Amino acid sequence: MAGLNPFATAQHQLDIAAKHLKLDDATHALLREPMQEFQFTIPIKMDDGTSRVFKAYRVQYNNARGPTKGGLRWHPNKTIDTVRALAAWMTWKTAVVDLPLGGAKGGITVNPKELSVAEKERLARAFSRAVGDRLGVDRDIPAPDVYTTPQIMAWMMDECETMRGESHPGVITGKPPVIGGSLGRADATSWGGLFCVREATKALGLGLADCRYVVQGFGNVGGHIARLLHERGARVVAIGAEDAAWHNENGLDIPRAIKHADRNGGYLAGLDDGSEIAPDDLLATECEVLIPAAIEHVITERNVDAIKTKLIVELANGPTTPAADKILQDKGVFLVPDILANAGGVTVSYFEQVQNTYNYYWSLDEVRCQLDRRMTESFQAVYRLAEDRDVPLRLAAYLVGVSRVAEACRVRGWV
Repeated sequence: MAGLNPFATAQHQLDIAAKHLKLDDATHALLREPMQEFQFTIPIKMDDGTSRVFKAYRVQYNNARGPTKGGLRWHPNKTIDTVRALAAWMTWKTAVVDLPLGGAKGGITVNPKELSVAEKERLARAFSRAVGDRLGVDRDIPAPDVYTTPQIMAWMMDECETMRGESHPGVITGKPPVIGGSLGRADATSWGGLFCVREATKALGLGLADCRYVVQGFGNVGGHIARLLHERGARVVAIGAEDAAWHNENGLDIPRAIKHADRNGGYLAGLDDGSEIAPDDLLATECEVLIPAAIEHVITERNVDAIKTKLIVELANGPTTPAADKILQDKGVFLVPDILANAGGVTVSYFEQVQNTYNYYWSLDEVRCQLDRRMTESFQAVYRLAEDRDVPLRLAAYLVGVSRVAEACRVRGWV
């Protein structure tokens, strides 16, 4: 949202946790800023023979707990501060679910819907060439994010291997399974979110299938979580993409909506299921569970009073501003924060690294079982801390994640 700096939000959330943890000034200062960041330009020859220059970024926020890990987002509104914020959130996220990784993020300022397949391939390979010497299973491992796909990851990995002249499948995760990608990676964020929904509804004394759900964002994450809920008998009463939103109190036909979005480039206009509503009105739809699954800063002071829900599960990164967060707390809304709720993606990316390293691959059932175990244990650890300290789940998650990163920095002798 215009005027809101996502990195300022990330720093504000850290500052609150640092105060509760009584971090010393040096540790706090170290954790407030990225350890390394790269900004560069990528010139690309377009299909019509012209050339375009794209801004690109890679931020390696903190590697105290292991090599940095984080997605690559292609978005027209991408800025360095967005990438810094996403890298910070990834740092705490990997620590919350206790992965031996640090946090990173990358981005290219581009609208991929305007590119041909060949132009996307040239852009993906050019990004790998620009940062390839800084990537690796022991340094930094990119993965997919908004508007990037397994195919884009495949091109990036192939370019890295071409540069090195040897096989390194673990240098990029989120690849197609035929070249070393993990089964279950494509919808891992949504499965992790489903496990958090299950645990959160249980904590609130609600039945998962008895709740009404609103899903904001109908891309890879939003579409899959809507499908998973629908398959379990839950009523998804409203969904929205950037172009249109739909409401049906009896429950939307989610498989039909997914097919419609797939045929129409991710757009929901023309779905004709229930009543069409303005995308800006979607968050005000009455429900038991609201799932923001798109981009940052969608729940703000402007619209938070209109939200009518008992539970929010943040599958997007940074969807709630600090001011709105405080209002939701005062309203008694139970909120599962992004650094816990959407950690399923990076967790299965870590599983992919492990499988690539051992050259031994797991069944889909094994991937899902391991993801369920790790997400459930992480949720319960954060929930217990929140109950013991009488603090919101977001703060409890930050206390877990930040304390683990701070301890790693201290043991290494950095502070």
